[in-house]
Amino acid sequence: MGGAGYTDEDVRQFVEHTAMALAEWGFPRMAARVLMAAMVSDDGVVTARGLSGQLGVSPAAVSGAVRYLIHVGLFTREPAAGSRRDHYRLRQDLWYEASLTKNDRLLARLAELAEDGAKALGGPSTAAGARVAEMRDFFAFLQSEVPAMLAKWHERKSHTER
Repeated sequence: MGGAGYTDEDVRQFVEHTAMALAEWGFPRMAARVLMAAMVSDDGVVTARGLSGQLGVSPAAVSGAVRYLIHVGLFTREPAAGSRRDHYRLRQDLWYEASLTKNDRLLARLAELAEDGAKALGGPSTAAGARVAEMRDFFAFLQSEVPAMLAKWHERKSHTER
């Protein structure tokens, strides 16, 4: 697992520390651990049994995490040839794809809810209405800016791959 002067322990710490940071951000902790374990695999393909052993957790914990990662679009499930077991593969461009598809809907929904909230609070002429209107404006701004930012990332990535 470790390479270029890094030990397996260095890689394990990276997985655990990054999973913890994602959990602090609101990502389910076990799903974050499973995601990061797949990130450090050479081919981005993992099995539930392998993850269970690598992370020292029950197969049930891995199963729940994998279901979540498939649901949010970070993993795909592939049948293993000649086996009843499945392999789980990281999506190509997973950060880009996850940001593009999930954030757009979430930002739109939050802006919509804040619009309704601001109206319910009497609009921006009240203190609470002004705070919620600012929330609406912030999420609407993000919704309009994120696609351009992601397009820039895609462009930058395509230049570095050449």
